[in-house]
Amino acid sequence: MQSTPLAGPRRLRKRRPVAIVIASAVLAVVLATAGALIYLGSLSAAFDSKTHKIATAFPDDSTRPSATPINGETPVNILLVGSDSRGATAKEAAAGDASDQRSDTLMLVHVPADRKKAYVVSLMRDLWVPIPGHGSAKINAALAFGGEPLLVQTVEALLGQRIDHVVLMDFAGFKGLTDAVGGVDVEVPIAFTPTQFPGFRFEKGPRHLDGESAFVFVHERYAFPDGDYQRVRNQQLYLKSLVRKVATPQTLANPATLATVVNELSPFLTVDSTLTARAVAGLGLELKDVRPDDVVMFTLPTKGTGWSTDGQSIVVLDEAAAKRFEDAMAAGTVGQFIAATVR
Repeated sequence: MQSTPLAGPRRLRKRRPVAIVIASAVLAVVLATAGALIYLGSLSAAFDSKTHKIATAFPDDSTRPSATPINGETPVNILLVGSDSRGATAKEAAAGDASDQRSDTLMLVHVPADRKKAYVVSLMRDLWVPIPGHGSAKINAALAFGGEPLLVQTVEALLGQRIDHVVLMDFAGFKGLTDAVGGVDVEVPIAFTPTQFPGFRFEKGPRHLDGESAFVFVHERYAFPDGDYQRVRNQQLYLKSLVRKVATPQTLANPATLATVVNELSPFLTVDSTLTARAVAGLGLELKDVRPDDVVMFTLPTKGTGWSTDGQSIVVLDEAAAKRFEDAMAAGTVGQFIAATVR
C-alpha cells in the first residue's frame, strides 16, 4: 500500500497505555543494578524465577542478519516491547505465537561494540513498514500477526541489525517501579492538562513524579498538538530521569531498595530464554563505565504522518535516514549519525 504524507505531524487515533516506557525503564534499572545481581544471589534467583520466558522469541536463523563485529567485538541489540494486550496472558505471550496483542510502542537499545555508550531509539508504533509475509502495515501489527518472532524479523529487516534479546513489559508494573526508587524528578517541557486523567495538571518546569503521576506523564498524548511525538519525548525524558535516579549511590547502596525493584518488576517481565540474571549482570559489568549522560535517546526519523490507501492514519518512515542509521550501527558511528541527522 502507498501512503500520502501530510505536511507535518497530526493526531493519530486513540492509544492504550504506553507500556514500552516501562520496559525501557526496567532495562535501565536492571542494567544499573546488574553488579548487585552478581553479589546478591537472592535477587538473581528472584529475577530468574519470577520473569516469564518466551519459548520462541526469534525467527528462523536463515532469515536473520548476521552480527557485525567491529575490532573483534559485536554490538548488543535489545528490543523493548510494551504490549497493547487485550486479554492476552503472560503464558500466551511466552508462547511466541500470533495473538490479539499489538506492541504499544517499540524501543531498540543499541549497545555499540566499544561499550562506551548506549543508544535508545524509539520506533513510532504507527510506523508504516514492510512486515514479512503480510505486506506493508503499521509496525505494531507484527506482534499480532506472528508473535515475537515476526516482530523481531520485522525490526531486523528494517534496521539491518541482529536482535540479541527481547523484553516485554506489562504496564501493571509501572507505578511500583517508580515508587520503588522514591519517584523521579523531571523538567516538564510543556505545560499541559491531561485529557484522560482528571485532577492532574503539569506546569512547565521541575516536577517530582510518583508512580501515579509518572504514569499519567508518559501516557498523555491528546493534550499536545503533535500527539504521539511529544508523548515519545516525554517517555524519553522520564526514562533519562529514572536512569539518573537509579545510578545514585543512595539507590545502588541500598539492598532493600534493590530488592524491592527486582521483586516488584520481575513478575511483569516476559523475556527471551537467554536473558537470565547472569546475562544481564554480564552486560551490566561491560557497561560499568557508562554514565547517565552516555545513554542517548532519540526517535527514528520520520516524515510526519499520512494515510495508507485503505484509510489508516500512519507515520511515514524517512527511508533515507533509516538506511543511514543502519549503516551507522554497522560501522559504530551512531554518534555521528545523531549529530548530523537528529534534531
